[in-house]
Amino acid sequence: MKTNILLALVIACSGTAFAAKPAKAPAYEVGAVLVAPYSGVITPAAAEFISQAVDKVNGPGGADLLVIALDTPGGLDSSMRVIIQKMLASKKPVAVYVSPQGARAASAGVFISMASPLVGMAPGTNIGAAHPVMMGALPQLGDKADKKKEPMEEKVLNDASAYIKSIAQKTGRNVEWAMRAVAKSDSISAEEAVKAGVADFVAADLNDFLAKADGRKAGDFGTLRAVRPAVEYFRQTRRQKFLATITDPNIAMILMSLGAAGLFIELYNPGLILPGVVGAVSLVLAFYSFQTLSANFAGLALIMLGFVFFIAEIKVISYGLLTLAGALSILLGGLMLFNQPSIGGLSISMSMLLSTVIGLIAVVAVVALIALRAQLRKVVTGIESLTDKRGLAKTALTPKGKVLVAGELWDAESVSGDIPEGAAVDVTAVHGFQIRVRQVK
Repeated sequence: MKTNILLALVIACSGTAFAAKPAKAPAYEVGAVLVAPYSGVITPAAAEFISQAVDKVNGPGGADLLVIALDTPGGLDSSMRVIIQKMLASKKPVAVYVSPQGARAASAGVFISMASPLVGMAPGTNIGAAHPVMMGALPQLGDKADKKKEPMEEKVLNDASAYIKSIAQKTGRNVEWAMRAVAKSDSISAEEAVKAGVADFVAADLNDFLAKADGRKAGDFGTLRAVRPAVEYFRQTRRQKFLATITDPNIAMILMSLGAAGLFIELYNPGLILPGVVGAVSLVLAFYSFQTLSANFAGLALIMLGFVFFIAEIKVISYGLLTLAGALSILLGGLMLFNQPSIGGLSISMSMLLSTVIGLIAVVAVVALIALRAQLRKVVTGIESLTDKRGLAKTALTPKGKVLVAGELWDAESVSGDIPEGAAVDVTAVHGFQIRVRQVK
């Protein structure tokens, strides 16, 4: 009896031990890899490109693994979330490879990397500094310790912290560091990222990345089996590259300045055509960029008001007051042009803004100077051109009479007393269709 009980206990313990043994993760065969290189700020153009890459992988005949070769300083929060939603909804793993050497995954790049089940980094790269900023926010003065966050800034920070925490928890990344990257703008190197559990490994190139990915667990997809997979590259279209270039606040400001300068020149000298065409196209592109970046209407209105002041300076001599008002309007408009949160990487450079304003002032000054010289230039055509010309008294002027000037007979009035017939006279002024003359001595 005791023997039977002992045997039952041994069998039960063996069964428990066998049941407690973890099941081996299923293998995920990677026969084909799609690589989507992206370098630049995260804008709607970037979201469109990466979304298309994810769709291609998940489509019929798509590759087994998508690798986003990422190099970004950050970008728009809205575009970043579109990319992350696509990555998390993908039915196939989406890996992130921070490359090439010297690249970075900053700000929005941190969120995108955290959303990936497999992260590799090239030597000499870094990741971090994901503190959200308000585009166009005016700099604050004083001690940092005395600064208080604005309610909107606090709200954006809390939202970003909660978002990256949920992403890190889902993918098994270092939640504590992820929170520091958002709250304290912490940034670490590739080697430090591997030690901290932020990245999986350091890879010298794509071949090294795929070699080290082999045998790695990629979240819910299981353990990757990537033995010499076929590699295909997915590139940005020319349209996407162009849109990515112009959807940059600094480029948008340059385009708006070129547009304004072209219109100034065309309005001063109608018929040149080229400055007007270039100006109109540049303004349309600038407005598209501002619309894409959710520009603040008040900031845009101030910039347009500044342009109106500049145009008025050409027509009205205000001794520089209108130019000063225009420069101030554009400067203030540029500072408050954007009001949506950015996860780094997108902002108007103060040096660029000042250069733009100074350049516009220079253009307006040159055009105004040309206009002033034209107004002060001596008239060479029309009735006003008779001033200072010499003529001949056809009748005696006592003080009125007839004078022959430039082959035409004019009613004239003497301003130097009576003038005999046949005397030489100089025209001193023109009033309507009558001229005033004085006798040549």
